Amino acid sequence: MNKLVIIGYGAAGFAAMIKANELGVKPVLIGKGPIGGTCVNVGCVPSKKMISVGEKYKVARDVLKKPVYPNFHDSFREEQELVSEMRKTKYEDVLSQYDVELIEGEARFTSPHSVKVNGKHVEGEKFVIATGSSPNVPDIPGLREAGFWTNVEALSPDRKIDSLIVIGGRALGLEFAQMYRRLNVDVALLQRSPVLLPEWEPEVSLEVRKIMEEENVTVVTDVKIKEVSKGQGKLVITDKGEVEADEILMATGRRPNVDLNLEVAGVTLNSRGGVKVDQELRTDNPNIFAAGDVLGGKMLEALAGRQGSIAAENALTDSHKKIDMLSVPQVVFIEPNAVSVGLTETEARRLGEVESRTLPLSSVAKASILGDTRGFIKMVTVNRRVMGVHGVGKNFAEIVSEAALAIKMRATVDDLMDTIHVFPTMAEALRLVAISFNSDVSKLSCCV
Repeated sequence: MNKLVIIGYGAAGFAAMIKANELGVKPVLIGKGPIGGTCVNVGCVPSKKMISVGEKYKVARDVLKKPVYPNFHDSFREEQELVSEMRKTKYEDVLSQYDVELIEGEARFTSPHSVKVNGKHVEGEKFVIATGSSPNVPDIPGLREAGFWTNVEALSPDRKIDSLIVIGGRALGLEFAQMYRRLNVDVALLQRSPVLLPEWEPEVSLEVRKIMEEENVTVVTDVKIKEVSKGQGKLVITDKGEVEADEILMATGRRPNVDLNLEVAGVTLNSRGGVKVDQELRTDNPNIFAAGDVLGGKMLEALAGRQGSIAAENALTDSHKKIDMLSVPQVVFIEPNAVSVGLTETEARRLGEVESRTLPLSSVAKASILGDTRGFIKMVTVNRRVMGVHGVGKNFAEIVSEAALAIKMRATVDDLMDTIHVFPTMAEALRLVAISFNSDVSKLSCCV
């Protein structure tokens, strides 16, 4: 019997495989579809490449004062070349360096200690479920008949389009809306909740909407989609009117891939429709663990990888490692970036004496140097300890990890004030917002 069977070969599955080898165990790795899972194939890597292309041309338009745009087809060709390269170097080539039995196919449990794949039974002492997620498409009358895109089709379009309707106003919808707008496509973004990014700080939601509208993305919130029909283009009928475009992108979230016959393995689901686990990533079956998007929680590449590693270690060594979910950072890779880590101000109020400060980026020298002072940084503290950092700003994706570390270490605002930051950098925003708990930053010189 195999010591460890891993189902899924995306970020979580690969991390579990690597950890197993570090612990002297040769696992069985089962997966279907392109190796590497969502992120490298149809998620983080290709979408951020396209965002990067759009950003360069946005800078060119601003500098040259001319309507220069990237070539639609060439841009996606470049993106696909990068995907192929990274899939090879980060997954296919990596796989060859480890002691693992790879089985390509769809696995389903036949008992608490066995799965069936390609007609063959594979038994294991321990399992890690890391099957990821898929686009969640709501049942809208006429949608399937009219046709639509998910992130998969939007990252490898079969034709050039001139207009796009994005349904969904969270991270994926926002990133693709800006991406396509910067390809000179007319974009309308429809969101059912009253605000974009509804779980985030309201200041972030408002600033993100402002950014979208500045780039001539039509944003409609608090809207209900009633029907979709097909004519010359695709017509979306809402309770606020009708919108027509060449294509519709469904950015309405993702659902965990749990079609594994889990009930025979004694594994149950949580309220989000994902695999139910405890803090140590153990399911109701003590020999089966789960990690990544299949849990139905925050669906983040780095989090999935860390969970995969911890799940494998806990499974094989009976250790009790956990992840500090409070310090897991999130980024929406629009430009400027929207970031969030830790508690919102509302969430923090139940813990103790809450204070917060919000610093406009006009107070950060590097933002002025870069010529983009849009946005702000907000810090939330409980009894002077940093419990949340949120904001919108240029290159903020590069500084949010420092905020995550501060939260993980339960640092105080005084710790950040006492930490020397390089001048001029965007990361200095963290120190300045900490200083603002004690002083008026607008009355201070540089490098105080």
